[in-house]
Amino acid sequence: MAKYLLKRIAYIFLSLFLIITVTFFLMQIAPGSPFASERKMTPALEKQMEEAYGLNDPIHEQYLDYLVNALTFDFGPSFKYVGQDVMDIILRGFPYSLVLGLEALFIATGFGILFGVFAALKHNKFGDYAAMVIAVLGISVPSFIMATILQYIFAIKLNMFSVARMESFADTILPALALATTPLAFIARLMRSSMLDVLNSDYIKTAKSKGMSQRIVTYKHGLRNALLPVISYMGPLVASILTGSFVIEKIFGIPGLGSEFVTSITNRDYTVIMGTTVFFSVILLFCVLLVDIIYGIVDPRIKLDAKGGEK
Repeated sequence: MAKYLLKRIAYIFLSLFLIITVTFFLMQIAPGSPFASERKMTPALEKQMEEAYGLNDPIHEQYLDYLVNALTFDFGPSFKYVGQDVMDIILRGFPYSLVLGLEALFIATGFGILFGVFAALKHNKFGDYAAMVIAVLGISVPSFIMATILQYIFAIKLNMFSVARMESFADTILPALALATTPLAFIARLMRSSMLDVLNSDYIKTAKSKGMSQRIVTYKHGLRNALLPVISYMGPLVASILTGSFVIEKIFGIPGLGSEFVTSITNRDYTVIMGTTVFFSVILLFCVLLVDIIYGIVDPRIKLDAKGGEK
């Protein structure tokens, strides 16, 4: 187990190195200057600003400096927010994104598993068809369209929630629902398929033949094994929720990290773009590692070793 963790952590650092490198050079080849959009800035002043921020240094020096600083999460100052470091901006916006992401994650996994199990138990009946129609709609409608629909119905027509505000827990409900819709639908379909396979397996039939009740067979013996594909999906699910929050936060006016990322792109604030990219990458890579560990805990038959990973 320890060797496996060390190996995976080494892969994480290698992945971070590649992400930092690719992000840095993509920013270098991007057209324009981060100060070019300033209308009152003369060419001489623009050149002076680039010199002050080290943008005129040789490319290899900029890369090495950024690589060393990124390892300590020192992404330097923002090009657009005077007197603010990138890490300060990240720490200011991340709590909002974390609350929104956790809420959406809870909704997606909780209701997705519930709908999937319900559809499997009502296989080829009305409940199964109804749950799968909802799942198909959830997968088909993008999150930003769902956000607009929720705003129109519950904020404008019914006046139950605010259109775009972040002052209380109630203000997080609509964006969390919009963010959770697609993964919820995917989990429901995945859980239904997995649950049907488990319920038709030999050991479930044996448990039923011994006189065990349907509830015990379903939830004690079937649900645990049916959850394994869902757990495998948790890593990509975290990725989709975090990246999906970029648009959702902008639509609902949430001052989270996703909103800061979108603003930094429009402002050509390269240090914020690179800093948020690396920050999100660290979170996602460790979430994938955590999912692998949980996978082995849920199913004791899966052993983690250094050579083959899961076996």
